[in-house]
Amino acid sequence: MYSIRREESDGGDPEEPRPTGPLYVPVRLGSLGGRQLCFMRTPLGVRTAVGFTSGEQLAAVLGAGQQWIRLAEPVLRELAEPLGVLMLTVDPQLTAPGPARPATAGPRVPLCARRRSSGELEASQPLAERAEERTSEWELSTASSEQ
Repeated sequence: MYSIRREESDGGDPEEPRPTGPLYVPVRLGSLGGRQLCFMRTPLGVRTAVGFTSGEQLAAVLGAGQQWIRLAEPVLRELAEPLGVLMLTVDPQLTAPGPARPATAGPRVPLCARRRSSGELEASQPLAERAEERTSEWELSTASSEQ
C-alpha cells in the first residue's frame, strides 16, 4: 500500500513505486443510475481516492460484490480533485466495515419511487418530465386562485 499526494505526483522520486496501467477503482450506483467514485479515509481521517492494481486485490479488501471501473491514475486524480480529495491510496490492505444496513421486511424500494394512495409503487419519471408537470400544476392552481 502506498499513498500519493498531488504535490508528490508531479515531480516525485523516480524510485517511488507508481501504478502501471489503469487502476481498479471502487464505485457505487448513483441516484440517477450513473456510477460514483467511492472515497475512503486514512487512519488519520483524511479523505482519499482509492485504486487497486488488480481486481483480486479489490475483491479481497472490499468484497466480491464491490462494483468497480478501470481508470488511469491521472484521470482518477482529475475526478477527485474538484471534490477536495487530494490523496490517492493504491492497494490499501485494510478497510473498516461499512455501516450496517437495516433489515427490510419487504422488497427494496428505489429511492426515487413513491407510493400511490392505493399503496402501489409508482416508478419515477425523468426529472425533466416531473418539472414540466409541476410547472403545469402550479400554473393551473395559480390560474384558479386568481378567478
